[in-house]
Amino acid sequence: MAEHRSMQRAALLDAARSLLSEGGTEALTFPALAERTGLARSSVYEYFRSRAAVVEELCQVDFPVWAAEVETAMDAADGAEAKVEAYVRKQLELVGDRRHRAVVAISASELDAGAREKIRAAHGGLIAMIVEALADMGHAEPRLTAMLLQGVVDAAVRRIELGVAEEPDTITEAAVGMALRGVGG
Repeated sequence: MAEHRSMQRAALLDAARSLLSEGGTEALTFPALAERTGLARSSVYEYFRSRAAVVEELCQVDFPVWAAEVETAMDAADGAEAKVEAYVRKQLELVGDRRHRAVVAISASELDAGAREKIRAAHGGLIAMIVEALADMGHAEPRLTAMLLQGVVDAAVRRIELGVAEEPDTITEAAVGMALRGVGG
């Protein structure tokens, strides 16, 4: 019985990833989850109490995997500047990944304070990855610089997701340029 519930929960999470990838947070509804998994709508409520709970669990499951990919890219880079570049590039590369949609969905206004705090803490772990490289580059306030750098990455993510005007590669190059050279060009 426990194995069956675990498989159903995994199927619901996979369906949620697909829905988020295809249509954003608006597409993530309990009727849509039920249809994708073949469950009755009332059965979905046995696994999750709300859409926010689905998003929260997706983030708990997917964010560590996503962060590990960023960390692996940074570990493969040689030198502080190359680590910063890898940090930016890998996050922007992951924008098209279905797991990323769940991470982006964390900004949904319906998440309660507890869920937002858990997600902020996980996001803080991502920022912590880059602090040492920024310190090695000579930044006097590497943690602050890391948070600002993540702001550049987040803005680039939003721009890529809009799917208008610039190509993703153009946005990525601009974000890397800002990370490494600032706005001075």
